[in-house]
Amino acid sequence: MTHNPTNPTQHSLFQKVEQVRRRRAKVRDATITLAHGSGGKAMRDLIDDIFVGSFDNPLLAELEDQARVSLAELIAVGDRLAFTTDSYVVDPIFFPGGDIGSLAVHGTINDLAVSGAKPFYLSCSMILEEGLPVDALRRVARSMKAAADEAGVKIVTGDTKVVHRGSADKIFINTTGIGVIRPDVSISARNLQPGDKIIVNGYLGDHGAAILIARGELSFSSAIESDSQPLNSLVDAILDVCPEVRAMRDATRGGLATVLNEFALSSEVGIRLYESSMPVREEVQGICELLGLDPLYLANEGKLAVVVPSDRAQTVLAAMRAHPTAEKATIIGEVIDSPQGVVLMQTLFGTERIVDMLVGDQLPRIC
Repeated sequence: MTHNPTNPTQHSLFQKVEQVRRRRAKVRDATITLAHGSGGKAMRDLIDDIFVGSFDNPLLAELEDQARVSLAELIAVGDRLAFTTDSYVVDPIFFPGGDIGSLAVHGTINDLAVSGAKPFYLSCSMILEEGLPVDALRRVARSMKAAADEAGVKIVTGDTKVVHRGSADKIFINTTGIGVIRPDVSISARNLQPGDKIIVNGYLGDHGAAILIARGELSFSSAIESDSQPLNSLVDAILDVCPEVRAMRDATRGGLATVLNEFALSSEVGIRLYESSMPVREEVQGICELLGLDPLYLANEGKLAVVVPSDRAQTVLAAMRAHPTAEKATIIGEVIDSPQGVVLMQTLFGTERIVDMLVGDQLPRIC
């Protein structure tokens, strides 16, 4: 039968078909089942309701096997593509200051930003455990949308898999991001030169401490929240006043100490830090002293270390402190000739100690 628009009955039928096609599906189950990963209607309903409904942008709504983006939009910003991926297995999935969803978005955006790139698009792949409450998944997806909107990026493609109960732990997320690097910057861990200054944008170790408390394994009572936040706007502010930034990196797993050791090794220089300048909350310092931890190795999810020429340090510091994500920005150290590949700490007592790279893991499943 062909469609005859002059036939009232047939016209009404086709209107109803179109309405059904446009109507967004709804997940009726209270928990994730294996059917939600089967590729059938249950999976389609999950994608349409939770992900398309939450992320809500035209590129994703096409529901193709790939996102199709405009090269012209990217080329207008620069001629170098930044491409990164990361996976998130944090436990618990909800914690003070964020959740696994916002963390996944912030982490990938920040990995792009510290290369000098403007982030544009993210993918999102999820591994879900059978039995995960659908409301928890919906909450995570909405959190991802809010985090992406705050940073000005879009989640445009993804994938969903479901595994048997006990084969995972609630939800694991992989996010991949692409951005375009500014034409006037060349940021690399190999660029450090003696005399350069090292700046961080605020308190260290908040994320690690917040996760530790959220696990409820210790009888701590504290209002510490994760510092999870997007840093692309802050990086823009830094590069606007100092395109000559030598190196920049967000201090996530392994903390600030690991980042600075990587810088020292890559550039074959030394680094001297000043304990008196380290921005660490009293509560975080207290937790670390009780548990034998070092805040320099605790994970951060909204902190970066930036290395700039000495004569640009005060300009950069002022620009950072004017930004809401870096009001506590501080110069914490400098690059020195030697010993090469070594990070030193000048202590409060005037002595020096070596700040080595983290061996093992102070706190697993932190991000």
